[in-house]
Amino acid sequence: MKKLISIACVTILLTMSGCSGNTYSKLRNREKQLIDSYIARQHIQVRNTMPAVRQGERWDDNIYVALPEYDQLYFHLTSPVDSTTSLVAGDKVNIRFRKYALTANADTISYWTTDDAGDPITLTVGPTTGNYNCTGWQAAILAMGYEGECKIICPSVYGPSADNASVTPYGYDLRITKKR
Repeated sequence: MKKLISIACVTILLTMSGCSGNTYSKLRNREKQLIDSYIARQHIQVRNTMPAVRQGERWDDNIYVALPEYDQLYFHLTSPVDSTTSLVAGDKVNIRFRKYALTANADTISYWTTDDAGDPITLTVGPTTGNYNCTGWQAAILAMGYEGECKIICPSVYGPSADNASVTPYGYDLRITKKR
């Protein structure tokens, strides 16, 4: 009798979990659709190579680069190039950020952290651990190569752990300065 009850319970649980229809695969597909929709609504041009810019120049507002090692992680340089402050693995950087939703009626989730907290987040460039030390931010720092400002469109798998758990992509505006 116990075996029949156990089998019945397992069958019910499997049936109930299948009814929600929100498997991780489906959530990731919706996330990809949301990113594609955001790119279309914002008239973003995605390129596969970094635009050539000279010292003191910046990119056009609607040009983003698809970072080749990452699926749907897009990078946009917003500040002029300043080759005097190069960043390499092991450097400490201060990051201030603004996080926003990619939905049609997007809300800013968090404002520049300068307003919210007196101190920026400090990270080590390269693979380390920490609450905000997400792969997307690290990829942006390394793609930029210098201190400055950039934007990223970040799928949940490359975002902070809270984004990853909710399978929600976000946009980030990042201000990155080398810690002196």
